[in-house]
Amino acid sequence: MRLSVIIPFLNEEANVSNVLREVRAVCPDAEILAVDDGSTDGTRARLAATPGVVVVALARTCGQSAALYAGLVRAQGDICVMLDGDGQNDPADIPALLAALDRADAVCGFRLGRCDGWRRRLGSTVANAIRQAWLHDGVRDTCCSLKALRREQVRFLVPFDGMHRYIPAMLQNAGLTVAEVPVRHRPRRHGVSKYTLTGRALRGLRDLLGVRWLLTRRRRFPAEVFAAK
Repeated sequence: MRLSVIIPFLNEEANVSNVLREVRAVCPDAEILAVDDGSTDGTRARLAATPGVVVVALARTCGQSAALYAGLVRAQGDICVMLDGDGQNDPADIPALLAALDRADAVCGFRLGRCDGWRRRLGSTVANAIRQAWLHDGVRDTCCSLKALRREQVRFLVPFDGMHRYIPAMLQNAGLTVAEVPVRHRPRRHGVSKYTLTGRALRGLRDLLGVRWLLTRRRRFPAEVFAAK
């Protein structure tokens, strides 16, 4: 089964080469889709100069979720793996995600020993607890970008700003199973985070209300509706 790896980048010029080199070392035969989310530095030029990489260039900054979705709909592989372009996810964890697909429809990583400041860790802990209480998705670290799913399942995702945090809930709402595996988390070597704690909290509350409404109103179609003709 062919593998596609989707990596969004936003002003990550200094991280591009290392991230792509590590992914290629772990997944030598994979299709790598590098999505430039309207970077204003040299990120796009570095992506374009890397052989064997499919570059999806967005004309303006649309956000992490939009960048991921743009890569997912362009992917040609049977299995899609997602990870961040900041170098904090370890591509060496990808085989563990793929192995877990034998027992579930999709797999999410949860970060062990997070290498972030205490404010970000606290914010994620609170956000995860609130999300689980409202959506009952049972996923402990939905903000971890390392995820794997089958390409045919992309049709169950609703593209919106913040989608990447609710991929497990949307898949479960479609009747699919989601497993978790522990993954490593590394310090950011270059660049700065594109998120602020206050901004994420306000957007997260709004998104949570919207996703809960969506999941209660969304129809689950029988499998034969999507069967290939």
